Amino acid sequence: MRDGQGSDTANRGGRGLRRRIAAGLAAALLPALVATTGAGAQDVGGFRGGDRPGAFDFYVLALSWSPTYCGTAARPDPRQCAPGRDLGFVVHGLWPQYARGYPQNCSAVERAPTRQAMEIAGEVFPSEGLARYEWRKHGTCSGLDPAAYFRATREARAAVTIPEELRGGGPDRRLAPIEIARLFVAANRGLRPDMMQVACARDALQEVRICLSKDLRGFTPCPDLARQNCRAREVTVGAAR
Repeated sequence: MRDGQGSDTANRGGRGLRRRIAAGLAAALLPALVATTGAGAQDVGGFRGGDRPGAFDFYVLALSWSPTYCGTAARPDPRQCAPGRDLGFVVHGLWPQYARGYPQNCSAVERAPTRQAMEIAGEVFPSEGLARYEWRKHGTCSGLDPAAYFRATREARAAVTIPEELRGGGPDRRLAPIEIARLFVAANRGLRPDMMQVACARDALQEVRICLSKDLRGFTPCPDLARQNCRAREVTVGAAR
């Protein structure tokens, strides 16, 4: 044996052993890493990657309070916020949701909405740009084509009654988030506080998010979402303009 050959062999053996140990540690840690990153936070709850379109638990219908958006957005959409539009609650989106977390951008190859699909979207969304964005981010996870997704959004919106007290008329008001929830519960048979979320932006009403079954036949509990309710004592419900 030549001088040094034994030490070279030992070094190579040592490096190989270290690589095997590192690989074993990585394999052991991977499930924990996936579990840690799997239940973070969305629009409402936490992105989880590697999702299949249609593989979700329920829908969230997000209804934005338009005066807050128009008064705080850096670049508000003029089609939604033009003077005289007088919009109160508008559809932000229909979001496929897991019991914990949510999918997004599920299709690597986007199927662009047809003109017919956009006509359906125009019945519920305040602007075409928002409708297209919501299709890309959330609609692609529904397992539906664009027209069917927008029809589902229309159906979900029709299933929710906006309380008379929150239809946009009148001056600015201050309300407790729990009072806003109570108004929605009173106006919608079968809805409970654990089936919805009131969201705020600083001290202003931002959205009300309603949880619906996957078949859109009724409201459904969503405790993980409901726990994220606005914690402000009161929020401003700005007047529609």
